[in-house]
Amino acid sequence: MKTIQVHTKTSSYPIYLTNGFDALVSSLQQAQLFNRKVCIISDDHVYHHYGEELCTLLSKAYQEVSTFTFIPGEASKNLQTIYSMYETFISHHLDRSSLIIALGGGVVGDMAGFAASTYMRGIPFVQIPTSLLAQVDSSVGGKVGVDFMGHKNIIGSFYQPEFVFINVETLRTLPQREFSAGMAEVIKHGAILDAGYLEYVKNHAAPLLSLDQELLQTIIATSCTLKASIVSQDEKESGLREILNFGHTIGHAIETLLDFHLVHGECVGIGMICESFISFKKGLISEDEFIDLQNIIKSYALPASLTELSGDDIYSQLFLDKKTRNHQIQFVLLQKIGKAVRSADISKHEILAAIDYIRISEKVCGGKANI
Repeated sequence: MKTIQVHTKTSSYPIYLTNGFDALVSSLQQAQLFNRKVCIISDDHVYHHYGEELCTLLSKAYQEVSTFTFIPGEASKNLQTIYSMYETFISHHLDRSSLIIALGGGVVGDMAGFAASTYMRGIPFVQIPTSLLAQVDSSVGGKVGVDFMGHKNIIGSFYQPEFVFINVETLRTLPQREFSAGMAEVIKHGAILDAGYLEYVKNHAAPLLSLDQELLQTIIATSCTLKASIVSQDEKESGLREILNFGHTIGHAIETLLDFHLVHGECVGIGMICESFISFKKGLISEDEFIDLQNIIKSYALPASLTELSGDDIYSQLFLDKKTRNHQIQFVLLQKIGKAVRSADISKHEILAAIDYIRISEKVCGGKANI
């Protein structure tokens, strides 16, 4: 079992990377999280695959194992679902010594963590991410929260898990579309932090899409290590950590306006094309680098264009993003491949030009026309 350590000002915890759930109980015992009540939070789909196995495993070592499940998807990521979680916690008499286990993708982890952070002013929780996106990104770093009134993650907090337990084999039951969505975050890590890693991801698309277990272990470990290094320096996104939002400024606007009909990673992929287009137009990266990044995104079956929304609608939505400050939209640009820079010095014309590009990018991806 591989271990990656996350150190922050408020806590330090391990990320365990392995195959199977055999080491879960011993990991919980090592963290001194035994002899207590446990509540597993999951969605109906993930629980169908792994819920009973985990209940059986945990029931041998814990006083009581309860469960809470909900309908999968972003539509469930709201305060009403959190309210129902609290009701479950109270009905099973969970207290500050109890434990919450998040079993699922990013929606499950975000909500379970938020519920844990607020119930009785905070009880311990553990992340068991089962989607690639959650394994390489959302389970690491302590961001938890819910959507509200159509605004993504607008209510939330920073609350670190006791540890993250990644069972790579859970990716075998992940739908292909969700796997590709997770690869958007992997590509992001390479684009902003490590050009060599991005090249590795570029050169191994076919075996990764075929779920080669050795390669999956490599990219998950690398992405977790890269993100842990950023989180360790800036736990609460006061500066450096903001570079992890590459692709998210425009991506979140698209995700919200489409009412989550595109999944998060798909929107991030489109957002990365937009924001790397701005980087190219500003002379920060070359045309070849821009086209290459776009083609890497496409090679993982991620959309590279969008025709459903107008540029004006997307532009207006940007001002409702929580990253906007003093009515200035915050972007992350590529200073070069493998290095990112934060900027609010981007004109409306530059933003609309990038949005216009993704509306025709399907026609030019892989070529150099009209850019």
